[in-house]
Amino acid sequence: MNHAFVTALAGAGHTAESLAERLGLHPKTVARWANPGHIPQSRHRATVANLLGQPIEALWPDVIRRHEPAWFRPWVDIEREAVALRAFQLAWVPGLLQTEAYARATFIGQPLTADEVTDLVTARLDRQGILTRARGPLYVVVLDEQVLRRAAAGDRALMAAQVTYLLACAELPNVQLHVVPVDTPTYPGLDGPFVIAELRDGTRVAHVDSQARAQIIEQPSEIATLERRWERERIRGEALPRARTLELLREVAAAWT
Repeated sequence: MNHAFVTALAGAGHTAESLAERLGLHPKTVARWANPGHIPQSRHRATVANLLGQPIEALWPDVIRRHEPAWFRPWVDIEREAVALRAFQLAWVPGLLQTEAYARATFIGQPLTADEVTDLVTARLDRQGILTRARGPLYVVVLDEQVLRRAAAGDRALMAAQVTYLLACAELPNVQLHVVPVDTPTYPGLDGPFVIAELRDGTRVAHVDSQARAQIIEQPSEIATLERRWERERIRGEALPRARTLELLREVAAAWT
């Protein structure tokens, strides 16, 4: 239990219900902050700390020990709160499914120090804990087959290990992994990768990457566009079913060895 939060809550004369009412959140969301590893989303954190009369780092020390870049933290907070994540990836294995070696390979050529790369890799691997925790989110992933066929760092052994790891991840009860075959004609996914997160209150938020920046999308009309592309415009429909996806992963892993 996060005793600092529980103590501060009582000391400020609040309950989970009264604090939730002040924040416009569900009481269950606030109650979860008493559990280790559960931290308010960044947009609520300062307000909560102010209402409880404590500095953020006293309530949630993990905030100041985080390794991911500050601009990415709001999305990491959303991942932690999500009950479902739907991800399409065109170029890379998603961070939640990467091996350490593959994660390191994604930073090759970037102007980063060895320590900075280590921090970024550590942050990425730490995020993966949401998939194996109790009541982890449903994670549905669609990959273009080219992701599996492109050698990260030109290393065949690295790719064999990564694809084998994907097979292991696909066995998790809350992970559904599908691949769009390389011979599929042009389809809407070619416009770029995205992730749609569904929170416990039914809110949907998306994360979209581009060469210039990554952004969190909350506008309902834009979320609807991404969901339409996922469901009705064939991104999910072009992907192989689970059994055939696993078969393909085994074929690709063997090809890399």
